[in-house]
Amino acid sequence: MRKTSRKPAFAEFPSDYGGLVAMFPPRPIHDPADYGNTMEIVMAMAGHKLTRDQDDYLAILSEMILHYDREHDRPRRRGTPLHRLQYLVKEAGLSASDLGRLLGNRTMGSLYLTGKRGLSKANIRKLAEHFKVRADYFL
Repeated sequence: MRKTSRKPAFAEFPSDYGGLVAMFPPRPIHDPADYGNTMEIVMAMAGHKLTRDQDDYLAILSEMILHYDREHDRPRRRGTPLHRLQYLVKEAGLSASDLGRLLGNRTMGSLYLTGKRGLSKANIRKLAEHFKVRADYFL
């Protein structure tokens, strides 16, 4: 069962480490509720320009998630690479045009999001950097 009542909005996140810890203290993940709450924070931060403190905080939460996944034999990736791309774009509040601009051609965004066009290695590198995930997330 989830402990949070609503999805966090990145605009409400503090820019300093102390504020982030006060908002959502990093603690070991013990159960699916902890996991879900931590994932909500990570996904809310993904794809945004982060301060150094926010980047450090995100790295710690991501490591906690990876540790829980390894300990509980949970697959880290869900769905196809296309579904993962669609999810990240939606969570970041980007449009198809925004995605296209990010990848260098505004008109191509909808083709990527519908699966009519595959991602190149260069696209994957850009996406991984933008969303702060490993490149193999899109493979």
